[in-house]
Amino acid sequence: MPRVPLRLIALTAIGMLLAACGQSPGDPRGSAGSDGEKVLTISAIPDQDPQVLQRQFSTLSDYLSDRLGVAVKYLPVTDYTASVTAFQRGDLQLVFFGGLTGVQARTQVPGAVTLAQRDIDANFHSVFVANTKTGITPFDSVDGLSKLAGHSFTFGSDTSTSGRLMPQHFLSKAGMSADDFSGNPGYSGSHDKTAKLVEAGTYQAGALNASVWDELVKTGKVDTSKVREVFRTPPYHDYHWVARPDLDEQLGDGMTDKIKKALLELDGSTPTEKKILDLFEAGSFIDTAPGNYAKIEQVAQRLGLLN
Repeated sequence: MPRVPLRLIALTAIGMLLAACGQSPGDPRGSAGSDGEKVLTISAIPDQDPQVLQRQFSTLSDYLSDRLGVAVKYLPVTDYTASVTAFQRGDLQLVFFGGLTGVQARTQVPGAVTLAQRDIDANFHSVFVANTKTGITPFDSVDGLSKLAGHSFTFGSDTSTSGRLMPQHFLSKAGMSADDFSGNPGYSGSHDKTAKLVEAGTYQAGALNASVWDELVKTGKVDTSKVREVFRTPPYHDYHWVARPDLDEQLGDGMTDKIKKALLELDGSTPTEKKILDLFEAGSFIDTAPGNYAKIEQVAQRLGLLN
């Protein structure tokens, strides 16, 4: 039986989801609901538990709807590639991308607008973790990543900035390649899964988003007697909001600026705003620009991830 390409499966799933919401994939009129009401469709890379993302973006959707005067609908996607593809096709108008997926989206959609990032995204980090049975102890230098040689290892998604791209970048700085691990590296698909796989010993080490790791530790959702942080990378820019260039055409002049203003004015002064910022593990959203992700673009090009 011939194998069905994973991308086709992802696109089919998106089509079914959007059809259920009264939209057709790639139809630029998808910004209008079944009754003609204007709808802003938003999404994000699926970097952690879907239930966490649903709470996060449903709360934000309600806030944006009140501020913008239009309906806002959060549409989850199946994987990182699907978020970029749906944005390129026009099914999603506003997406909270990671650094790499944001670069990919802006490459595929000329004129796409970089709106904002969380305050923590200006100095973001990846964390390397190891199962405590490996005996690997924490280290402070990139060169220490050579201690991971000979161990099994998992990244997050294959197009994750903090779970694959930048970890691979720092591994290469330590003289490490995939051939130095025990077996081929795994790809867990999300940051929380990476932590749990290393905790369980399925993989002896892995890399994930530092923000997710800190939250897992803070809430006791990971057993630090079984898995521990061994290295935190130097900082880099990561997650950011990107809007389609035709958003104003679909939802009215000035809508892109209104969305940016609504994001930047989140300050936690109301219970709803505080809840949103807490869910995003941020103190605020701040302005950003495409140039902040130039390093990510350079690394992605070197690793062949922009083809």
